[in-house]
Amino acid sequence: MIVLQKMNGEHFLVNHNQIEYIELIPECKIVMMNHDYYLVRDTVEEIIRKIADYNAKVMDIHRVVTVVDKRDI
Repeated sequence: MIVLQKMNGEHFLVNHNQIEYIELIPECKIVMMNHDYYLVRDTVEEIIRKIADYNAKVMDIHRVVTVVDKRDI
């Protein structure tokens, strides 16, 4: 579950696996599989990041990027 913020500032949890699609109208309208919807203050980029972070925690993925410059070798 991810935490989102309603337009009135109230925070709530949503099961991201039940999101059918997100409309940009210009706020984000989260449409669920049962066709209920929520208008949220979070941007689509924030929502995607929250979903990715949650999935990474669940799957125990550690996102570490290492850059090695081999030009000097």
